Amino acid sequence: MTCDSPHTVGDVMTRTVTAVGRDAPFKEVARILHEWQVSALPVLEGEDRVVGVVSEADLLPKEQYHDRAPARFEQARVLDDLVKAGAVTAGELMTSPAVTVHADAPLSSAARTMALHRVKRLPVIDGEGRLAGIVSRADLLKVFLRADEDIAQEVRTEVVNPLFPTDEVRVTVQQGVVVLEGEIGHTRMIPVAAGLARAVEGVVDADMRLRGPHRRPGPQRGRAPAPGTGDLTER
Repeated sequence: MTCDSPHTVGDVMTRTVTAVGRDAPFKEVARILHEWQVSALPVLEGEDRVVGVVSEADLLPKEQYHDRAPARFEQARVLDDLVKAGAVTAGELMTSPAVTVHADAPLSSAARTMALHRVKRLPVIDGEGRLAGIVSRADLLKVFLRADEDIAQEVRTEVVNPLFPTDEVRVTVQQGVVVLEGEIGHTRMIPVAAGLARAVEGVVDADMRLRGPHRRPGPQRGRAPAPGTGDLTER
């Protein structure tokens, strides 16, 4: 990976995407999922606008209820699955509206959306809702393939130089862990530096080994004994 770190979904997404229309038959959806070895497909209409997503989980109810109907007390609980068991097109199978992400969204936003909706991949759309690509969990993890040297350079440029322009702060990175060492003028900037360092793409953690300016001991408080008096303790 180059020194130009990926900051948006558009930087890591897969641009070659297989999709289906609303009217795609059940068996065609199953065939495409199998041939492309993917777990879900965007469903499009009009000018490539994403209207839903059909997944392997959406197809399973047809097999699940192929040879038996659920008991009456189960029917209310599995009503959605029963509807999908009778579906014959992608439009009837799909989950809609689709959970999507914009190409210019930060990677952290895509990760949170995946976690919140418990999905493994997201259709990526442009400003007009048209399909631009697909982003998966594996795509989001590409940032951790960045070389330590690239990360160190970005930390120097984006964190150390703005925060500590007159201080000598050393930056080292090993296995994605950033270490900042040196003497700085104001220790209040340490939490800020730690937060910014951790926000750099590909950083696993940040170790702050920064210290404030060294100060010489000042004069001792209290009155010093008069010359020649020595120890004034009573004997």
